[in-house]
Amino acid sequence: MSLLDANPPAQGAGAPSPFHVLTVVSAVLLALTVGWAMVDARLIAGVPVWLKPLKFALSFVVLFWTMALVEARLSPGWREGRTLRVTGWAMAAAFVSEMAYMIHQAARAEASHFNLSTPFHEAMYTVMGAGAVSLIAGVAVMGWAVRRDGAAAMGPGLREGVWLGFASTFVLTFIVAGYLSSTGGHFVGLHPEGAPTVPLMGWSGVTGDLRPAHFASIHAMQALPLLGLWLDRRGRADAVRAVRIGAVAYAALTLALFAQALMGMPLVPLG
Repeated sequence: MSLLDANPPAQGAGAPSPFHVLTVVSAVLLALTVGWAMVDARLIAGVPVWLKPLKFALSFVVLFWTMALVEARLSPGWREGRTLRVTGWAMAAAFVSEMAYMIHQAARAEASHFNLSTPFHEAMYTVMGAGAVSLIAGVAVMGWAVRRDGAAAMGPGLREGVWLGFASTFVLTFIVAGYLSSTGGHFVGLHPEGAPTVPLMGWSGVTGDLRPAHFASIHAMQALPLLGLWLDRRGRADAVRAVRIGAVAYAALTLALFAQALMGMPLVPLG
């Protein structure tokens, strides 16, 4: 049985998985922010006010959906145990506080990130930082659970991809996002207002931008499990070894993007 099987192990009678609930709530917030963005044309530093909560809602949909898919393949003892229950509550608290603050700030046409203009904003930025740590720590806990659960319904490549991918997301995001949060902004160098950016992503086309490395770091938890799943479905006997090589290559790519940004070089030069 694989990560994407149509019929995962039963969750048992009663309440749905917390991660399924969080996925649905994130999707609802995504729809709301899209709707608000369509009727509210205000800008913050040249960017639509609802773009940041919209992006974060989408990111949370992907995060919690991935967590739900993995949790469904764990054995009942792990699925229903205290460890993942506490992890789910901690991630839910971080999710609610971050989205509530971002929506509040968007409604006021004020920045949520890197906004230290008042003691309140300083305190909320600290709360968001603590929430971000809780979220990636939750990812690490799920990866550890997969590593420990010998009865998880996963092939060898998928199991290796999940725990290495989740561990990579924790370590790489801690490095990149930790640095990013201490710098006061995404850019390394001057990005004048109106300067060209990468379409859809908004990454700078004229100077270093830490967001490509951050994007790569948080999506290791999808990339490596998909690699492991593909290898299992091809019947590769060396799937575990191949996933480990893939994990090293993925980490090297992420750190290269990080180094490129620190040197003030855009990912895609646009002018």
